[in-house]
Amino acid sequence: MVRPGRPSFGVRSLSSLLVFSWAAGLLAISPASAQQPASGPGGVNEPRPSAPGPGAGPAPAPGATTDPRDNLVPVEEPVDPAGPSGVPTVDPAKDQQRLLQQGRERPTADGTVGARPSEVYSEDWWSHTRPILELHGYFRTRGELFHNFSLGRPATLGGDAGNLWPQPLDHSYRAGADPRVVTLCGDQATSECEDKSQSTANLRLRLNPEIHISDNLRIMSQIDLLDNLVLGSTPEAYAVRPGTAAAANGVNPYAPLSSFSTTQGPPTAGVNGYRNSIDVQRAWAEYLTPLGQVRFGRMPNQWGLGMLNNGGDCLDCDFQSNADRIMFVSGIKSMDLYFGGAWDFVSSGPTNGSPYDVYGGQPYNVANRTNVGQWVAFVAKRTNPEVQRLKLSRGDWVLNGGLWTQLRTQGLDVKAGETPITVDRTQQNNGLERRGTETLTPDVWVQFLWNKLRIEGEAAAVLGSIESSPARQRVSDPIKVRMWGLAAQAEFRAVEDKLRISFGHGWASGDPNVEGLAPSTTNPIQARAGGGAISTFRFNPAYYVDYIFFRRILSRVQGAYYFRPSVEYDFLRNPNGQKLGGGAAIIWSRASEFVQTPGNKRDLGVELDLQVYYQAKDGTLNDDPNKMGGFYTALQYGVFFPLGGLDYLPQSTLKTDLSSAQTVRLILGVMF
Repeated sequence: MVRPGRPSFGVRSLSSLLVFSWAAGLLAISPASAQQPASGPGGVNEPRPSAPGPGAGPAPAPGATTDPRDNLVPVEEPVDPAGPSGVPTVDPAKDQQRLLQQGRERPTADGTVGARPSEVYSEDWWSHTRPILELHGYFRTRGELFHNFSLGRPATLGGDAGNLWPQPLDHSYRAGADPRVVTLCGDQATSECEDKSQSTANLRLRLNPEIHISDNLRIMSQIDLLDNLVLGSTPEAYAVRPGTAAAANGVNPYAPLSSFSTTQGPPTAGVNGYRNSIDVQRAWAEYLTPLGQVRFGRMPNQWGLGMLNNGGDCLDCDFQSNADRIMFVSGIKSMDLYFGGAWDFVSSGPTNGSPYDVYGGQPYNVANRTNVGQWVAFVAKRTNPEVQRLKLSRGDWVLNGGLWTQLRTQGLDVKAGETPITVDRTQQNNGLERRGTETLTPDVWVQFLWNKLRIEGEAAAVLGSIESSPARQRVSDPIKVRMWGLAAQAEFRAVEDKLRISFGHGWASGDPNVEGLAPSTTNPIQARAGGGAISTFRFNPAYYVDYIFFRRILSRVQGAYYFRPSVEYDFLRNPNGQKLGGGAAIIWSRASEFVQTPGNKRDLGVELDLQVYYQAKDGTLNDDPNKMGGFYTALQYGVFFPLGGLDYLPQSTLKTDLSSAQTVRLILGVMF
């Protein structure tokens, strides 16, 4: 199946193009050539009835023989004297005899000879159903400048609540009586180095190949090449060269210093980095049956606005939600109603994997009770896009929405702090401990559309209990889990959709028994100061709100809420997708529980974000001005002003003056 307007590749398309070009050449040098049969819908050359044009030769008979060198050019048979002058007649008996003869002369796989023309040969079937490859994705390069992301704080958020933002390595600062000084700068290289800024650039090539085997069967995948590779991070000076005398200390004798580097090497785990050049993110299959669609494999996990489950497929995304899943989706098309369920493999715990598996073999799970099992059920109403556009053009309103529910359980677990790669039977209980987790997560999504107005919201809760954790051993009364989250968006479009006025709001519940909005880097599973339920809700990190505070400093919306008015305007906007515009947004963030902030105040800060963007008209995705395709670039600037919630307590000995953080971002991308 070839989708119009999208690049696709197939053997059938290539062969048809070559044959058509060669046949056109024959027509150009042979004016007496017979009329060519038209191509069929699948690229297979099949004759179809057409009225002969002026001066055209006689039409070929259905049973006419062809030149073995060219199936497109029929060879005329002698004219039957019994028929009209110059027009060959059709002999059904003769045609049937030829089909029978062809079947007898063709051997089958078992050595016998086909005797009936109704027999189907598998090679004939596959020769007409060659898979079609569609290739989509994007290439991006981003440059970013971070200035004073520590907000003037020397080290930590206070009270061992985790680092706010690590100071640059080439910057000198003082944390109370513990100064951190780098004395390598100045004319004599003895002065203190001071640099609050960090600059970086990275790239990614993302490919989304789709193998369409038939109209109802396809294989999907996602492959990242040089995924978020920091430009300049793999020079030959940093490479460990196995087999050389310098391999032990990781020195390349041909480039002993980074200033001697002459080339960049591909990222290779264990050689010059922690990961390889190619990362296969997803691979799954979809099969459409008369009852519904079956999906199986590692696939994107997306629902609603993406507050909880976010596929992270945007050009500027860094995070994504994937699920190892077996899924079935069905519905009632006339009602635009869809429903289904899934069985997810969240975590399998320890396996018997070994380094020798790279040469073959199949690792398997060795402890079923350590599995994190998850079962999903959902129902949704989503109006057909064409019907939706028609209703909106008539002034009618459209209501979409749905309910997603997932149940997650786990009995045993690998001991906290251990890596569940192999089994260590020398430890007590084979390195396992009791977990006893049960959680239920309902997620409601609603979308209201009317004229140029869109109001959309998503609300979720995580409800359950945990019997034991490293901070709390197993007791008769399990600790409860009560997390709540809400995200809402409102958008109004005007001036031929060039002007977009939006308002966003999000709320993530906090936990008054834990210090710090983000989990501690030294103690991720924090000890609780008192009773009560675990209640810090965390948005998906791919749900972006700003440029600095939630995206970089906190890494996501967690234990806080925000208000975000914004405006965008396209100064240039063409139907072919070309546009030039700008936008501005203000984000006011506050803590849900003031005791989680280092300053014990709710106000966290105010951020102002500005951007200018341009999209070219080239690109196969630009048939819709609301889509992003072809070449795209954006220049963004953000400034964050911290407030009392990020300050120090009055009695703190580390107290310093807070200062604003700034960022400049440049995005260059090509989407296809």
